[in-house]
Amino acid sequence: MQEFFEFGIGSRVLYKLGLASELGPIIDELGAQRIFVVADKGVVSAGLLAPVLDGLRGNAEIVGVFDSVPANSSVAKVMEGAQAAIAAEADLIVAMGGGSPIDTAKAIRIILTNGGQLLDYQGYNVIPARLTPMIAIPTTSGTGSEVTPYAMIRDEDQDLKLSFTSRYLVPDVAILDPLLTRSLPPTLTAATGIDALSHAIETFVSTENNPFSNGLALTAIDLIANNLRDAVQSGNDIDARGHMLIAACMAGMACANSYFGVIHALAHAIGGKFHVHHGTAISIFMPVGMRFNSAVVPDRYVRIARAMGVNAGGRSDKEVIADGIGAVATLALDCGLPARLRDVGVPEDALPELAEIALLDGAIYHNPRVATAAELLEMLKETW
Repeated sequence: MQEFFEFGIGSRVLYKLGLASELGPIIDELGAQRIFVVADKGVVSAGLLAPVLDGLRGNAEIVGVFDSVPANSSVAKVMEGAQAAIAAEADLIVAMGGGSPIDTAKAIRIILTNGGQLLDYQGYNVIPARLTPMIAIPTTSGTGSEVTPYAMIRDEDQDLKLSFTSRYLVPDVAILDPLLTRSLPPTLTAATGIDALSHAIETFVSTENNPFSNGLALTAIDLIANNLRDAVQSGNDIDARGHMLIAACMAGMACANSYFGVIHALAHAIGGKFHVHHGTAISIFMPVGMRFNSAVVPDRYVRIARAMGVNAGGRSDKEVIADGIGAVATLALDCGLPARLRDVGVPEDALPELAEIALLDGAIYHNPRVATAAELLEMLKETW
């Protein structure tokens, strides 16, 4: 156990079927008068945004709807949204969608509150003070961004994913409404669900793990192992959808306090360079990253295997760990996710550069096993 640790949950979390259309009392509590909404075209085309907007209008004025956020948001897109929010004199941001719209909204708040350029605030705890209030409404069960202090934004000039980290980035309110996730296609349900699983697994083995994050992580692993297949195969299974939404939020709370590792570092590298969907990238690197780390924290991976449903009775740790890693890989394959980098358009000659990028990614600093560029390259080659 850590001699010292800090644990905090900055968001107020509310769960209920249909809650996203009943936000009036929350708007009143926040004292908002001018709401700026951030979303993406998928949320709009699925018909998810309209009822939320209708519910907001009775309590405050909607002064802008910024619904052009791409799957991998960029610095330029954040600045575009921030200028619109500033012009609208917004005093509340409502973000609806997956990780990209929510992270974009978080970053928009930085400029709305403090001005300047987004890159001025890149890094760890650079933001000077509390930001404009924000409500986050996830429509995927993956990033847990609705409760985390991170915003991952792509710098198109450098082909890199940049991390903005500050306790001030945590949304004030997180709305968990499983009805909003029913229309998510199977492939995205799978990719975002595996992303949530990686948050729980990497948090549990992180050098910064603590008893509170451990409990959240293990429960999230159990929920995902038992519900992701059902959510993928039957999108209208509201119990599976609800459990996945809760699991993703719990994993988000855990990683907000205990951070990521080598799997995320590798995924960020190919996401920034080749625009591979984050959850898909995570799925590819999960088995190799788990094998790499299990050499130094085997006891942690035995507990992960048990949470995945592996029978550990009377068997060696090595066998149990191998079955746990196999259970994760099988879950991803059962959900239709690719297993090789070549299947998502990453060329073999790019692997050395990707290893160097991953080596400098902030996620790698809390990995339980120090990774060299050569070892990262071997992991990339193994997954290619």
